[in-house]
Amino acid sequence: MTVLIAGAGIGGLTLGLSLHQLGIPFKIFEAVRQIRPLGVGINVQPHAIRELFELGLEDALEKVGLRTKQVGYFSAQGGEIWREPRGEFAGYNWPQYSIHRGEMQMLLYRALVERAGKDVIRMGAAVTGSEETGEGVEIYLAERSTGKALGTETGRVFIAADGINSEARKALYPDEGGAHWGGIMMWRGVTRGPSFLGGRTMAMAGKKACKFVCYPIAEYDDGTCLINWIADRAMPEDYMWREQDWNREGKLDDFLPAFADWTFDWLNVPEIITKAESVLEYPMVDRNPLPRWSHGRMTLLGDAAHAMYPIGSNGASQAILDARVLARELRDRGQGEAALTKYDEIRRETVNKLVLANRGDGPDKVLDVVAERAPEGFDDISEVMSLAELESAAAGYKKLAGMDIEALNARGPLVPN
Repeated sequence: MTVLIAGAGIGGLTLGLSLHQLGIPFKIFEAVRQIRPLGVGINVQPHAIRELFELGLEDALEKVGLRTKQVGYFSAQGGEIWREPRGEFAGYNWPQYSIHRGEMQMLLYRALVERAGKDVIRMGAAVTGSEETGEGVEIYLAERSTGKALGTETGRVFIAADGINSEARKALYPDEGGAHWGGIMMWRGVTRGPSFLGGRTMAMAGKKACKFVCYPIAEYDDGTCLINWIADRAMPEDYMWREQDWNREGKLDDFLPAFADWTFDWLNVPEIITKAESVLEYPMVDRNPLPRWSHGRMTLLGDAAHAMYPIGSNGASQAILDARVLARELRDRGQGEAALTKYDEIRRETVNKLVLANRGDGPDKVLDVVAERAPEGFDDISEVMSLAELESAAAGYKKLAGMDIEALNARGPLVPN
């Protein structure tokens, strides 16, 4: 019997690739009829890239992503607070990649189909429920748009990797309600513009209530790059964020005035915003940490288990780590409740802490501290925040996220041969 997986996102596809690597039968059920490269840019951290390299995806990643060289934090006046190298430039044995989320998903999808065949993914079939049946589990399928029943499938275990609005999670926790919104809206876009800060830099400026994040996801021979950017603004409590259309067109008038004078010597922020191909509006939402992911022969994975704010670049990375740990436990403990319980024990508490850390602004907290101490800017950052404080904030988050350089380089693989 097979491992049944709901969702062909980054987490579900990585789990499929990992199970194929280990010779464990599986099948993925995806609600949409065709996977398309949707979304915007993301960063994938070295601890997750290590796992993708061990799945043999290094060459594919090189074709669609950029190896991030550094991250920089800046005030709303453009003053430099802190820079640090990233990935292999920081001493990791693996890089960090800036990449389009849709291209990342397509990369995983193509690799899985090439290795395991098209039949391992059933498109246009949403998982609407599950039920244990003796030594296995049965899932119920339907068309998402019409609700038309599409029959059932049986397997050994059921893994719900069906995203932040997971139907499986809703069935387990029916009183949970909707996603948690902390009051921040994000406007996101991509713009072809000049290379900045030496190239391949992820930059963050401002503070939590008004922040601009940008990094290149493609480079061109003329010295320009495709800049993925995010503009954050705190909005009134009655703002209609609950219209959760993740493809809602954004309006410049809603956020551009807040960045109108952000013309830095390293980037013209209003120009980057106004020259975007298009602008989309998203609420910054997450889910409250759960006391349990695994219930008998089913468990949650990725955003279904631990949707988090896109701070610290760890959402996709943690889904990849989920998939690798779960695949290992399914191999070592068999395709049953014991494997799912152990996966829960290993992953849940750690990732729950990360969800809460991101809710508190994660490593970006240094922006808030500087903005509070020097709201009009500064001439010398050492007079505002010491190097020791900056280094401590960065190191603390890395340790929490499993990104400590020495520890990651020294430990063995998550999925040993």
